[in-house]
Amino acid sequence: MNYVKEAGSGSYEEKKSRFLGAVFPISCREDAQERIMEQRKRHYEARHHCYAYILGEKGEEQRQSDDGEPSQTAGLPILKVLCGAELTDSLLVVSRYFGGTLLGTGGLVRAYTEAAKAALSGAVIAEGVDGFRIRTELPYPLLGKLRFLAESMEIREESAEYGEGIKLSWLVPKERLSLFSDRLRDLSGASLSLAIEKTRWYNP
Repeated sequence: MNYVKEAGSGSYEEKKSRFLGAVFPISCREDAQERIMEQRKRHYEARHHCYAYILGEKGEEQRQSDDGEPSQTAGLPILKVLCGAELTDSLLVVSRYFGGTLLGTGGLVRAYTEAAKAALSGAVIAEGVDGFRIRTELPYPLLGKLRFLAESMEIREESAEYGEGIKLSWLVPKERLSLFSDRLRDLSGASLSLAIEKTRWYNP
């Protein structure tokens, strides 16, 4: 799945109606609602604040709102843009300033779609990996063995600090966590203390 690494915005105009789109990374429903309220306050003179968001590792939770526009002319087109970009943990809000002319069903769908696409164009989108960060401190004689192990399992080394010992940090995909942890302990004779925490990182 892809994620919004940095929020973005964009706009679209149709028959003097302005559609201002903004996309944000989110982590939960409450986060989404807070962002929606922020957009309502920021664009308080806009007539509609339509949105869609997707949550979950596989995008299993999806919500959308037409906010007073005709059914399926705003929230659903925005949601389709998010789905088309294979995004999750993302919210996209489009605020409409009414220009005095009714756009009709087709015009609304086009306008909300284009505003949503413009917002994504202004954001930084990246492929994300949910996994774990493993930190440990080791003596110098173990460094070569552990680095060879990590490279052979395609585990990314995040950082290394050199002092009396070496503080190493790895980014480990969740499906390799158990095996990699066990092998680290085996190679060190169970002498390593491992600090493990959930994290997300982005592929280049």
